Amino acid sequence: MTTPTPQNIPNPDYAAQIQAVADHLDAHSGSVVIVAHVDPDGDALGSCLGLQRSLRACGKAAQTYMEVPHYLAFLPQPGEVLPRLESWPEGALLVVLDVDNNDTLRVAGADLSSFKGSVINIDHHGTNKRQATLGVVDPSQAATAGMVADIAGLLLERAGQPWTPEIATPLLTGLNTDTGSFRFANTTPAVLRQAAKLVEHGARLAWINDRLSQNPPRYYALLKEVLGSMAFSHGGLVVTARIDAEMLARAGAEWEDVESYVNTIRSAEGTELACLFKDYGSRVKVSLRSRGRVSAQNIAVALGGGGHVPAAGASVDGDYAAVQAAFDAAVTTELKRAGLTD
Repeated sequence: MTTPTPQNIPNPDYAAQIQAVADHLDAHSGSVVIVAHVDPDGDALGSCLGLQRSLRACGKAAQTYMEVPHYLAFLPQPGEVLPRLESWPEGALLVVLDVDNNDTLRVAGADLSSFKGSVINIDHHGTNKRQATLGVVDPSQAATAGMVADIAGLLLERAGQPWTPEIATPLLTGLNTDTGSFRFANTTPAVLRQAAKLVEHGARLAWINDRLSQNPPRYYALLKEVLGSMAFSHGGLVVTARIDAEMLARAGAEWEDVESYVNTIRSAEGTELACLFKDYGSRVKVSLRSRGRVSAQNIAVALGGGGHVPAAGASVDGDYAAVQAAFDAAVTTELKRAGLTD
């Protein structure tokens, strides 16, 4: 397929590719297996559920496989998302959502490399390698959920099925979370119009925000650990925090409780970049958030990862000291490129 489109450049073939994906899904008579990236966020789960529910409304056999994190457990119905794919259904079509090919795909109990059928990839990362059989990648889109909403609309219209709150709500969740509750710079007029349409279809925005704002008591115990690890560097332009297994144990928390803290430290005044290090011992996951002048994407790519200019990440083999040194080197290069340091 073609080389990756630069970040935020609209895909000129978007409408035709959305149509082609809808055509392929409409014509497929077998099972549809839906997956997303490791450590799913609201966009990953919301996109999967929105597509699954729209396909099922059209009479298709569709199933999402994912380990749903605690903070998103309110979104699927009991048993609606399965954690394990024991074997590939005969004649299955694989749909991969919100994955830019730099992420590690994982479906518990199944080897994705053994899948020999057609693969559809729907994604909005500028670092996407366009390796699927069929797909649509548009880095100018705020969330994969918005792209799935366009496909779902075509599928429902063809099948003569109405939009329902059950379909619209997870898709709005994806838009909501990937725009920071419509506070980030990727909240364009088109995003707001699409969100309004989903609300017209019954999406429960107030309910989504209320559920996303609820945290278990262990969240606050772990927050103390995170705040205690905060550090400022590069003349105060960069704020970092680190979490390891010992900190989780003291707080009685789990790794899935960690994801939101990078947005917490991002609020530090005067900073341009926030980084949360998830230190697993021999591997470190780096989560990056930028205010816009610094490219989180460039830093993540330098570390072997990918993502967007405002939000990106990487999973790096090595101990924390080595990964932090590589991170600091990448940040130094990026700050110079951005004209923020000499």
